[in-house]
Amino acid sequence: MNTPKIPPYTWKRPIGLGWEKPYTVRNPSNLDDGPFHGMPLGGFGAGCIGRSSRGDFNLWQIDGGEHTFKNVPACQFSIFTSDKTYALSTQPPEDNTLQTWQWYPNISNVSELEAGKMPTPQDTGTYHALYPRSWFVYENVFPAQLTCEQFSPIWANNYQETSYPVAVFLWTAHNPTDKPITISIMLTWENMSGWFTNSLKSPKVEFRNDGSPVYEYKPCWGESKNNYNWLAEDDKFLGCVLGQVTNNETPQEGDGTWCIATTKNPQVELFYHYRFNTIGNGEEIWNTFSKDGSLTNYLDETPADENTRLGAAVAVRFTLQPGETLEIPFVLSWDFPVTEFAQGVSYNRRYTDFFGCSGDNAWQIATHALREYHNWRSQIENWQQPILEREDLPDWLKMALFNELYDLTSGGTLWSAATEKDPIGQFAVLECFDYRWYESLDVRLYGSFGLLMLFPELEKSVIRAFARAIPQSDDRTRIIGYYLTINAESPQAIRKVAGATPHDLGAPNEHVWEKTNYTAYQDCNLWKDLGSDFVLQVYRDYLFTNDIEFLAECWDAIVQTLDYVKQFDLDGDGIPENSGAPDQTFDDWRLNGVSAYCGGLWLAALESAIAICDILKDHKNTTLQKSIYQIWLQQAKPIYQEKLWNGQFYRLDSESGSNVVMADQLCGQFYARLLNLPDIVPSDRAVSALNTIYNACFLQFQDGKFGAANGLLPDGSPENPNATHPLEVWTGINFGLAAFLLQMGMKNEGLRLTETVVKQVYENGLQFRTPEAITAVGTFRACTYLRAMAIWAVYLCF
Repeated sequence: MNTPKIPPYTWKRPIGLGWEKPYTVRNPSNLDDGPFHGMPLGGFGAGCIGRSSRGDFNLWQIDGGEHTFKNVPACQFSIFTSDKTYALSTQPPEDNTLQTWQWYPNISNVSELEAGKMPTPQDTGTYHALYPRSWFVYENVFPAQLTCEQFSPIWANNYQETSYPVAVFLWTAHNPTDKPITISIMLTWENMSGWFTNSLKSPKVEFRNDGSPVYEYKPCWGESKNNYNWLAEDDKFLGCVLGQVTNNETPQEGDGTWCIATTKNPQVELFYHYRFNTIGNGEEIWNTFSKDGSLTNYLDETPADENTRLGAAVAVRFTLQPGETLEIPFVLSWDFPVTEFAQGVSYNRRYTDFFGCSGDNAWQIATHALREYHNWRSQIENWQQPILEREDLPDWLKMALFNELYDLTSGGTLWSAATEKDPIGQFAVLECFDYRWYESLDVRLYGSFGLLMLFPELEKSVIRAFARAIPQSDDRTRIIGYYLTINAESPQAIRKVAGATPHDLGAPNEHVWEKTNYTAYQDCNLWKDLGSDFVLQVYRDYLFTNDIEFLAECWDAIVQTLDYVKQFDLDGDGIPENSGAPDQTFDDWRLNGVSAYCGGLWLAALESAIAICDILKDHKNTTLQKSIYQIWLQQAKPIYQEKLWNGQFYRLDSESGSNVVMADQLCGQFYARLLNLPDIVPSDRAVSALNTIYNACFLQFQDGKFGAANGLLPDGSPENPNATHPLEVWTGINFGLAAFLLQMGMKNEGLRLTETVVKQVYENGLQFRTPEAITAVGTFRACTYLRAMAIWAVYLCF
C-alpha cells in the first residue's frame, strides 16, 4: 500500500463534520471553546498549538500556563493541483480576510465542486488521532491520494526530545491514476512573535460565580509592530524565520522566533514568499499558487508597523508519475525560551538545555527535526506497539489511553531548565484552565498514573516539590470562595500552615513551585485527604522506581504531614474527623465525622508509612515513628468498620446520617491493594460495596448511559436533587473506580464503566479537553482536567 499505515485504534472524525448536540459548559464563567479540538502539537512545557478536525490551527498555549483558542486563518496548509486548489480548512475566516483563497469543501462550500458530485463532509476525508500522532486523509477532492501525518517527538522515558517546541507534518502523496499529476503543498504562517505574554503585568485576582479564584489574562494578540521575516537556507533545507526587533539584552517572555521549513530534494521545486499581509485579501500568495503551484520567491525583511500583520509561505511542487508516491516533510518550530509567572519571576524552559536560551534558535530546532523525524516516529511506534498489539485490550481503550495523554502537552504544562538541585528541571500540569493552579494533589492521586508509568522522573520531581513545600508557611490571609456560593460571610484563612500538605504547587501569575496553595475555594489547610494523598503517592512512586534516595528525601515531610493530619482526630480514636465543611477533594460535599473516603485514605497512608519505616531503617531513625503509626493503625482500623460498615457498603460518614452510596468510598482500599499493603477492609466487604456502587451509582443512574455518579441512594435516586458533586459523573473518579473493579476481579464491570465514560467524551465533542465532570443533561464542568489521566490506572490493573 502506498499510503501511510494508520493504526486502527485512532479517534477519528470526518473532516469538517460538526456535532449536532455537543456537551456545553455547566457554569457560564467556565471555559467552553466548543467541540472543534484536535490533538495538540508541541513538547512538554514548550508551549503547544492545536489543529482541529476542520483543518484550522486554533489552540495557542505558547505562554506558559495560559490558553488562547482562536482560528488564525493565515496559519494553514494549502494544496494545488491542476484542476483544484484549496486551503485545507473547512472554516473560512470570519473577518473577511484572505478572500481570494478557496477553502476546503464542507457543507457550506461544496458547490465549488463539480455539479452532481457534491460530497458530504464524510466524503472529503478523515481526521485521525492517536497521541502524539494524528493524520489528515484527504479523499475525493484532489486527483492524488494525500495524507498529512502530524507529530511531536514524545515517547516514554525520553527526557530530551519530549521537551522540544516542534511539530512535524509528514505529507505522503500518491498518484493512483494513469496520468502524471503535478501537486504543490504550501505552508503559510503568521508571524506571532511577541503575541504571547500577558499585557496586564499585575493581573487582578477575582472570584468567579462558582467561587474559584481567577486572574485576568490578556495576551498581546495581533500586536505585530517590529515583527519581520527572513530567509533561512543551507545545502539541505529551506525555511523562513519569523521574529521581531527587540531592545531586550536577554529574552523576556514573548520574545522569540518561529520557523517553517522543508527539505531540499532533486524531485521537487521549492518556492517562498516571505512577506504577505495576513489581514488583506491574500492575493499576493494565492494568485501564483492557484495558477501553477508556485510562489514569487519574494524577500522583504522590513519590520511591520503598528497597522501591519505579516505572514510567510513555503511551497513544495512536484510531479508524480502514475503509481508513484512521494514523501514531503514540513516542520514548524518555535523558540520562546522564557516563562514568566509574576512580573520578574521567570524560568527558562527545559528545551533550552539543548538549544540555548537566546530565543533565535527556531531554525536550528527545525533543521534538527528535519534530520531526525524518521527516527522520532520509529521511537513513538516502538513505545506504543506493545500496547497496541495486546489482543486482550479493547480497541477503544487503546485509543483513549494514548489520547488522554494530550493533557501532558496542552494542560498549561511547565517544564523548567535543569539546575543542580533539579537535574531534569521541575515539571507541572494544571488542574485545569478553570482552576488554574498546578498539580492539585487530590486530583493527581488519580491523574498521575500516566506520568508515573511513562515519565517516572517527572513524576518524582512533582512529589519532591510537595515534600519541599510541606514545612513551609505563608501567613497571608484571604477569603474563602465557597462561602460566596452559599451567601455566607467568609472567615479570613491563612494561606499555608507549616506542616500541612499544600493542595497545589501554585499558579502562573505568582511563583509556581515556591508559592503553593493558590486555590482559595476552600481552606486547604483543613482538608483531611491531602496528607494521606502525599504519603500514598510517595510510596507508590518508590515502588515503581525503586529509588530509595527519593524515598529518604521525602521522609521528613511524611512525618510532618501525618502529625499535622492527626491533629484533626479530636476524639482520639485514631482517625481524623471531617469537619462538616467540604474539606476534601469533593469540595462541594459536606462530610461529618469519620468518613469512608478520608478515613480509608488515612488507613492506607499509615500502612504505607509503616512500610516506608522498614525500608528506610538503614537510612533514617524510623523505629519510633513506626511504633507510633502502628498504634494509630491498630486503633483506627476497627473504628472504621464499627462506625461505617452498614452490612452492604460503607456509609458516607459517621455523623451526617446520610444513606448515600459514595462511588469512591474505598479509594483507600484500592491504594492499599495497589501498593501490596494489607487490606484496610475485609475483601468480602469490599466486593459487597463495589457491587452496591456499580448498581446504585452506575446502572441505576440514567440506565447506565453516562457513568457512575458520585453519590446516590441505594435505589439510584438522588439524596438531594439540587446537589452538585453527588450528581455529577467525574471522569477521573470513574476511571479510578473502574481500576478498582478490575483489581478485585470484576473485569466486565470495570470495562463497561470505562467504555461508557470514554464514549461520552469522544462521541460528544469533548475530545482533547476531557472535563472533570459531565451531567445527564449534556453539560460539563472544568475541561482539560488532570484527573482523567487516571485511565492509565485502568491499564495498570487490567
